[in-house]
Amino acid sequence: MLKIRFKRFWNGLTQKSSSVPDAKGSGANRKYWLSAALSCVVVLWAGLGLYWSNSPAVADVVSLAEQSAKAQGQQIVVGYTTAYTLRHLADTLLTKSGGYLSNDVTPPSIFFDNMPSWEFGGVIQVRDLSRAFRKDLSRSQSQSTEDPDLAEAEPLFNFNNDSWVLPSTEGEYRNAIGHIDSYMSRLVDPANGQAQFYARADNLSNWLRDVETRLGSLSQRLSASVGQQRYNTDMAGEASAEQSTPTDNQSQIKTPRLLVDNVFYEARGTSWALIHMMRAVEVDFGPVLEDKNALVSLQQIIRELEATQETVWSPVILNSSGFGIIPSHSLVMANYISRANAAIIDLRELLQNG
Repeated sequence: MLKIRFKRFWNGLTQKSSSVPDAKGSGANRKYWLSAALSCVVVLWAGLGLYWSNSPAVADVVSLAEQSAKAQGQQIVVGYTTAYTLRHLADTLLTKSGGYLSNDVTPPSIFFDNMPSWEFGGVIQVRDLSRAFRKDLSRSQSQSTEDPDLAEAEPLFNFNNDSWVLPSTEGEYRNAIGHIDSYMSRLVDPANGQAQFYARADNLSNWLRDVETRLGSLSQRLSASVGQQRYNTDMAGEASAEQSTPTDNQSQIKTPRLLVDNVFYEARGTSWALIHMMRAVEVDFGPVLEDKNALVSLQQIIRELEATQETVWSPVILNSSGFGIIPSHSLVMANYISRANAAIIDLRELLQNG
């Protein structure tokens, strides 16, 4: 009897002790599969990040505009190429790989900041050109009536660029694109004389002034990536000028390290949009530019901007002290932006005095 009880006790102890490793093994298996699943998610997000971070290639907007007019059974007219370019850029921002990312609130795009910065640069140029259409390009003089579609499109493009819902940024931009489509349809309709585009030197100069200020700001922000001690030149050339509050004669200007890549990609997005716009301007303002002997100046601007779209082979935006061993991508970008800006200044002078 004692022997039987001892045997039962021994068997129970053996089964209990043998079940412990099984429990541990089951827990280890759960940890293994959880780690594997998390690893797959990280790899998937990284892959999407690399794919979505590829900016769209520069398109041939001149050919695309011709195809668009032909699809409507109309002949292309002055201003149609520039209007189509505005529409194409806005549509590309919404339909590129990954879609519009600036207002995403879910992973993985919420962790990406380079592409939203690139999008912001493009959005700023779309806004500036839409404003130029509304106040200058579509009006014969300052007292003329503004085009109704362009009057609706401009504030829609200026809607908050990172609104998720109620309303969403994409929805407002698509509504603006619809108004641009309506303007383009009326522009190529010979029976409709209300929609106009005036390719004049003063209209082009006014828009270039806006581009000039945008590029000047970007150039300064890019250069400030390495830190600079700058003199205050705000009041230079105006002996009797005044400002609201006093400022130091010198100041240290430096872009925060975590924002250097954001400024870099904003500059790339700005340049990407301007390449398309300049190519459209070359077509619609061709006679004006030739009359001012300024066509080659515009072509030089395009060449400088195209250099900003070269492939960045480094996985991160490097930022050295300028002449250090490590390259400074921001300073290289600032060089191209500054050269393009200087060429725009020369072009404006030719348009005004040439």
